[in-house]
Amino acid sequence: MEQTAVAALTRGNCIVLVRHAETVAGIGDPPGMRLDDCSTQRNLSAAGRAQARQIGQWFRTHRLMPTQVRSSQWCRCLDTAREAFSASAFGSDLAVRPWPALNSFFQGQGDRQGQLREAAEMARSIALRRSYGQFEVWVTHQVVVTALTGISLSMGEMVVAGFRGADAGAITPEGSLRVIAAGLMP
Repeated sequence: MEQTAVAALTRGNCIVLVRHAETVAGIGDPPGMRLDDCSTQRNLSAAGRAQARQIGQWFRTHRLMPTQVRSSQWCRCLDTAREAFSASAFGSDLAVRPWPALNSFFQGQGDRQGQLREAAEMARSIALRRSYGQFEVWVTHQVVVTALTGISLSMGEMVVAGFRGADAGAITPEGSLRVIAAGLMP
């Protein structure tokens, strides 16, 4: 599985979906959660921060450098992305880009169909770039990963995926991504 993932990322034109690293206990977020205030959210645990750094180490070990790191606007996702892909760890100016399309739509939050359509369109454009060795990392939530791939990941796990039917004109958000390697955990 790991060899398949590394080979796909080396070829490029694919995406690594990462479910945020381990959090403090709980499901969802507390009532009154606000995106602009991390203290109102369920956040990474100390083990989760270490797990996020291990994710980054996995990429460095395999000499894989994403062209872009996108993240849900939730603090646990942003923190996972920043811990994993910090400039100090990668020796580059790789910045984490918050992207609302990756936000959670658990319990009716967000715009599920709109977000999935936007993510599917981006995945299609990445697949069509035909740029050898270029891939993106998307740090998000379980509901987003499952909706796009049909795969259920544990916290801190990754799935390498490509757009299903990259040359097709129609974009159907649910199940848009073809799974190349799943359940990767550094």
